[in-house]
Amino acid sequence: MTEEIIIAGFGGQGVLSMGKILAYSGIMQDQEVSWMPSYGPEMRGGTANVTVILSDNRISSPVLKKFDTAIILNQQSMDKFEADIKPGGTLLYDPNGITRHPERTDINIFRIPGAALATEMGNPKTFNMIIMGGFLKVKPIVKIENVQKGLEKSLPERHHKLIPLNIEAIQKGIENVETVLAL
Repeated sequence: MTEEIIIAGFGGQGVLSMGKILAYSGIMQDQEVSWMPSYGPEMRGGTANVTVILSDNRISSPVLKKFDTAIILNQQSMDKFEADIKPGGTLLYDPNGITRHPERTDINIFRIPGAALATEMGNPKTFNMIIMGGFLKVKPIVKIENVQKGLEKSLPERHHKLIPLNIEAIQKGIENVETVLAL
């Protein structure tokens, strides 16, 4: 099993954190992992993306041109990365702020209203973990208990009190992902 993933959105949406937690979760499952962030100098509000590769085999290069899965959190990322998903691959997106929804018919498309659900939970910072939950429902490539271990590894100890809230957000994402197009 090898899963090549791009997570893309605005800085401040938790894009890099989501990738880091996913990478740590893979490590907890004894997988080979690559995590490669990319962001502009603006940070919050600027574009940010991260590629994550999880594999049972050695990873030869962290550089990807095509992806098995794209997690898209803004329109600019939709415009940039939709065409780079491999045929038969998966696109998961939050519709908040999306003006042109995915148009491809050769990929699996899922929508998760992460921004709305985070507002409903009363904590906008849970957004990325809600999206992570939707991804794990669609592609259960890491176990929830390993995601919890990944959270423990990636969050500073002073924030460990937030882990139960993050697990709750992941569960909310698992319960609320919607299929748009399934091949």
